[in-house]
Amino acid sequence: MTTPAKQPRLLDLFCGAGGAATGYANAGFEVVGVDIVAQPHYQFEFHRLDATAMVQDILEGCWHESSSKTVLTGMSSVCLGHFDAIHASPPCQVNSSLRHLWPDREHPDLIAETRELLVESGLPYVIENVPGAPLVDPVVLCGTMFGLGAAGRDLWRHRLFECSFPVGGVPECRHDGSPIGVYGTGAGGQHPRGFRASADEAREAMGMPWATKAECSQAVPPAYTEFIGRSLLRSLDRQPVERAA
Repeated sequence: MTTPAKQPRLLDLFCGAGGAATGYANAGFEVVGVDIVAQPHYQFEFHRLDATAMVQDILEGCWHESSSKTVLTGMSSVCLGHFDAIHASPPCQVNSSLRHLWPDREHPDLIAETRELLVESGLPYVIENVPGAPLVDPVVLCGTMFGLGAAGRDLWRHRLFECSFPVGGVPECRHDGSPIGVYGTGAGGQHPRGFRASADEAREAMGMPWATKAECSQAVPPAYTEFIGRSLLRSLDRQPVERAA
């Protein structure tokens, strides 16, 4: 009898409420999330740890070679085992078009540090961030590519994905309808920046029914990473999961 293939494991760094994780899970990955902030609505295995310290810990080899090595600051002593790929969504506020709303706040720029660690890991990786972020040859995805939206409006939400593997067949982005924005925590309706989603509309537009509006505002729609995840599976010589119609 043929033994079923083991599910590939993906480490989800700076994981937030799990929008990206859900897309990868839909594509066929077992996902483990890491964030320095507690994420009570994350739907997969979660560890509250420093993401960059965790990747450095992989490079030191202490996850699955020796439990006696010194644990880095922010790390747990739990061995999380082997991973096949890594996704990282470093804080994006430093590159966001809305950063002027918080002029007195300091926002870390962790993209270069994160990339260096991911490259050193030797694993296939994805770095996700907002337009304007210094990603290398990124794939640009938008909600209109996947039919996302709410209240008769389309989700014009562009996100960049730097991938260490080829991604083909990117759908066409169409902005011929009316947009709905998922941002902030206030009421929905017409605002100076355009039509803003209510909490229920945000969940519908993002495809994240488990999340709060604040969590949706910071998230990646699962449809984006399901698309990316299918290319990642092909690069690992795995067959993408077929979704029910």
